[in-house]
Amino acid sequence: MRGNSVQRDLDEIKALALRYIKEETIQPIKEMGRFVLWGVLGSLLVGFGYLFLLFGALRFLQHQFKVLDGSLSWIPYLIVVALAALVIALTLWRIISGTAKRRLKDTK
Repeated sequence: MRGNSVQRDLDEIKALALRYIKEETIQPIKEMGRFVLWGVLGSLLVGFGYLFLLFGALRFLQHQFKVLDGSLSWIPYLIVVALAALVIALTLWRIISGTAKRRLKDTK
């Protein structure tokens, strides 16, 4: 009789611990995975959008400024590369100066 009660209590503790582990670890990891998936997908779409904008800027420069044909045909490419570098620099600046600096100020 007593051994049966102890075994039942141990089974309940095991089931409770297993349920707790699933709720507090596995479920948040699944939710975080969805969050990361949507973030990666959004980043890729924004990146492709910037790429298409840069191609559009290149085609605009090539089409509008016929002076840049021939030996000066490299200038639109240089302008677009500089524009891309500017976008990358602004993005990195916002990443670095955004929440990271605020967190550093909060910890001091």
